Amino acid sequence: MRPGSPPGEPTSAADPDLARHLTCLGDDALVLAQRLCQWITRAPTIDEDLALSNIALDLIGHARTLLSRAGRLDGTGRSEDDLAYTRSEREFTNALLTELPNGDFAVTVARQLAYTHYAVLHYEALAHCTDPDVAAFGVRAAKEVAFHRLHADRWTVTLGRGTPESTRRMQRALERVWPYTGELFEENDVLRRLAASGIVPSPAALHDTWLARVTEVVTEAELAVPAPSWSATGGRSGLHTEEFGPLIAELQSVRRQFPGGTW
Repeated sequence: MRPGSPPGEPTSAADPDLARHLTCLGDDALVLAQRLCQWITRAPTIDEDLALSNIALDLIGHARTLLSRAGRLDGTGRSEDDLAYTRSEREFTNALLTELPNGDFAVTVARQLAYTHYAVLHYEALAHCTDPDVAAFGVRAAKEVAFHRLHADRWTVTLGRGTPESTRRMQRALERVWPYTGELFEENDVLRRLAASGIVPSPAALHDTWLARVTEVVTEAELAVPAPSWSATGGRSGLHTEEFGPLIAELQSVRRQFPGGTW
C-alpha cells in the first residue's frame, strides 16, 4: 500500500458520510482478502491456490483504493496503511460475512457466492456516484469482481452436483453462511442521507436482484436456498465475531512489531 496523497495532489472536500461508506466497503475487501490468503498452500488444488490468491490480490487493490479515498474524504488525511494497520478491531466496519472463518472449501465457496453477487451489484451502482473517483473505481471493480463471481458460481454448481458428500457439504455451507447475508443490505442513517442526496444508492434496493441471481445459481446446483430463522448484524457498527480479533492481529502483526518501519 502506498502512503497518502503526494505533494501537489488536490485535496478533496470533506464528506464524512461518503468516507464512512467507503471505509465499510474497503474493510469488506480487506478482511475478505485476509481470509482468502489463509488458503495459500492449503487449497484443494494448485489451480485453486492460485485462483484464491489472485482473488485476494484484487480485493487488496479494492481496499487500497477505497480506504485511501476514505482517508481523504473524512478530513483526517490518513493513508490506506493507517486505516488498515492502526485501527483496533472495534474500529473496523466490515460486514460479518467477510470475516467468517474459511471452514472447508464449500464454506469458502458459499461465502464467495454471497459476497461476489452483492459486490458486483454494489460496484455497478457506485459507477453512478457523483464523486468521479468513486465512480471510476465502481466501473473497474465491477468488472473484476464479475470474474470472482464466475469462479464462485462454477464451484457452487460443481460441488452441488458432484458426489453425495460434496452435495451435503455445499448445502451445509450455504446454511452456515446465509444468516450473515442480510447485513450486506442493511440501511443506516449514513446510507439514507447518501441515497437521499443522490450520491450513492441504498444497498437495500439491490437485495431482490441479488436474491434472484444467487437463487438461479443454487437451483442450477440442485441445492436449496436457505431460509434462516435469524440474521447476524453488528459488523458495520464495529461488533465482530470471536474469530475476528486473531485475524486482525495477524494482519497488523508486522506493523505493530516495527511501527514506522520501511523496506
